[in-house]
Amino acid sequence: MRECAICYTQTEDHLAQCPNCGADLQIDSVRARALKQILESPRATHVFIAANAHACPACRNAQGTYAKTGAIPELPIEGCSCVNGCTCRYEPLVVEVGP
Repeated sequence: MRECAICYTQTEDHLAQCPNCGADLQIDSVRARALKQILESPRATHVFIAANAHACPACRNAQGTYAKTGAIPELPIEGCSCVNGCTCRYEPLVVEVGP
């Protein structure tokens, strides 16, 4: 499921526009904004795509660590066959050294 970051309407994965407010979900989805924040963060060194334990094969194959400067798969994962839609999420990998 995609969630609009403007009105928080949940939509099916294949929809590119929010049916409630008309936002472009490629840019204004919760996951797209999360990725943007990770990429802009100086503390994050990589992006991790996390899939839940019962994810479909496509989501499990996409799970992993990606360099911020490399190709990062777009969520929802293409070919996802999860029952309730793609539930993958972006997470930052942060390397901190300190006390």
